[in-house]
Amino acid sequence: MIGLMQQQQLTTGALIDHAARNHGRTEIVSRRADGALERSDWGTVSRRARQVAAMLAALGAQPGDRVATLAWNRLPHLELYYGVTAAGMVLHTVNPRLFAEQIRYIVDHGGARILCVDPDLLPIVEPAVTDLAGIEQIIVLCAGDEMPESALPGLLAYHDLVAATAPIAAWPALDENTASSLCYTSGTTGNPKGVLYSHRSTVLHAFAACAADSMALSARDTVLLAPPLFHVNAWGLPFTSAMCGAKLVMPGSALDGASIYQLLRDEGVTFSLGVPTLWFIVLDYIQRQVSEADRAALKLNRVFMGGAATPRALIELFRDLLGVTANQAWGMTETSPVSTVCQPLAHQAGLTGDALTDILACQGRAVFGIELRVENEDGNALPHDGAGSGLLKVRGPWVLNAYFGSEPGSAVDADGWLDTGDVARIDADGFLHLTDRAKDVIKSGGEWISSIDLENAATAHPAVAEAAVIGVPHPRWQERPLLLLRLHPGERIEKPAMLDHLTRHVARWWLPDDVLVVDDLPHTATGKLLKTELRARYREHLGGVG
Repeated sequence: MIGLMQQQQLTTGALIDHAARNHGRTEIVSRRADGALERSDWGTVSRRARQVAAMLAALGAQPGDRVATLAWNRLPHLELYYGVTAAGMVLHTVNPRLFAEQIRYIVDHGGARILCVDPDLLPIVEPAVTDLAGIEQIIVLCAGDEMPESALPGLLAYHDLVAATAPIAAWPALDENTASSLCYTSGTTGNPKGVLYSHRSTVLHAFAACAADSMALSARDTVLLAPPLFHVNAWGLPFTSAMCGAKLVMPGSALDGASIYQLLRDEGVTFSLGVPTLWFIVLDYIQRQVSEADRAALKLNRVFMGGAATPRALIELFRDLLGVTANQAWGMTETSPVSTVCQPLAHQAGLTGDALTDILACQGRAVFGIELRVENEDGNALPHDGAGSGLLKVRGPWVLNAYFGSEPGSAVDADGWLDTGDVARIDADGFLHLTDRAKDVIKSGGEWISSIDLENAATAHPAVAEAAVIGVPHPRWQERPLLLLRLHPGERIEKPAMLDHLTRHVARWWLPDDVLVVDDLPHTATGKLLKTELRARYREHLGGVG
């Protein structure tokens, strides 16, 4: 027997329509490229998103076309989030912090014909355009009288295009399994891989994030959107905020301590999230520059962190300095990303001090819809007893089954489990504890650095016989790369020369914090670099706590 309920598609158009109908006057605040704040609301974003849809159609964009963005957390980017996806096109966000060759690869592999770029990021685009044969039009996210000087011909001014276009009357009817957005992960070796989200996965993920045992977002919240809109859809917060009608505050490119504190104070922010590195910067500023009375006046009551393991010291600093609960969440680009959230259970409600920090320092429990599995080397599931560690696998309705351009199901096993590349254990209460990474990628400030790519760049130098890159604990960035070199006999190379060599191959923020020349490097019996020994040997080299 089939139930007699209405079948309505779960789409991003339904999200923005809901926000406009029920929370139309709720503010959205954005920092412009010139530093000034501009104000909009959900009703205005909805109308302008429908203008964006009409504008893109007038430029020749068709359903299924990718529209690439190279932009910060600002209003035009949010309008594109809905104007592109709800119209049946695919929003392809690109991380401007990546190395130029990676940006070229991602834009080309994604297949976008239209590129939307913030004016202050145009210098990144100019040298790459000749290698991007698929890009037919470039829209600069500003008004015509704000257009920066550029050698690129035919640049279009976003605000002028939108102002000259009437909004579409309604969003087209879409199947909820239609692709909505495309994000690339560099958390693997080799070329970045694309994760293609659907409307259904996006809306279900938003439901999960709103839940009380998750982020507990509501219309009473003011959300500071610190995670970049180009990083896993800003952890889904643009969609979650529309679903619950929260006020949204977007900091643009200004992520320094003073600018973030100003927004926390002046906009009455109650909730935020981001990588631990950001919060070290913000709390350092508040500790040095803000009086105790002004700290007490902040409305911030909870912060979620992810992208990298949260140090206990940061959890305690939030508690002691601001009286704010700092929770962890875990996920990946491949999981949309929220998979687990660290909320204490009823029997842990009375915990304080170190006992509570012990709970908050783990990655939390699976939200509804997500299943976790820890396997031993034989592929057998380990019990959730907190004792055995193994390979972490995950599955759920917002977890990918194949990377963009690959065969459906090719990224998961026969039972639909995705290998996360992490090593973990799960305790009897269901709390996830990440213990290691199966692959030797390095996570610095929430961003991935590939040790193999760095090693390949280092060994391209004629003096280098062998190179090993390991992640070493760092007091601010959680982890930074350390480069160890074994040179050919009779060769010499100093650190500045090696760093200069590497800058021609990798992004500057990938550069190792130190370069050491060693007589030999340890290997396993099969000839692989024994990085566990190197990490143990150099774990205190950069002053962090491993």
